[in-house]
Amino acid sequence: MTDDKAALSFAALGHASRVAILRLLVQAGNTGLSVTQMRAHLNMPATTFGHHLKAMADAGLVKQSRQGRSLISQANFAALQGLVGFLMEDCCRGVLDPLPSQALETS
Repeated sequence: MTDDKAALSFAALGHASRVAILRLLVQAGNTGLSVTQMRAHLNMPATTFGHHLKAMADAGLVKQSRQGRSLISQANFAALQGLVGFLMEDCCRGVLDPLPSQALETS
């Protein structure tokens, strides 16, 4: 994963409603939930719900599929694990001192 891809994923989570939707989908597991089920659990207006869900689907954090007339959404666990892995890959290694040419000047 690149810094840009991680930034897009985090931007897609940049609203409390989106975090709530994703947490609900994580709780639902691989079964996922329909839009109707999610809205009932979260009590969100339809006018903004679709916008939030689309942003997360566009970022690859949510997968969607049709089952009959219902649109079923699922957390994309592989993408979420990739994002967490990207954040943690250098955990606790320590930070190297910057090269002299990269040091910030102080006044």
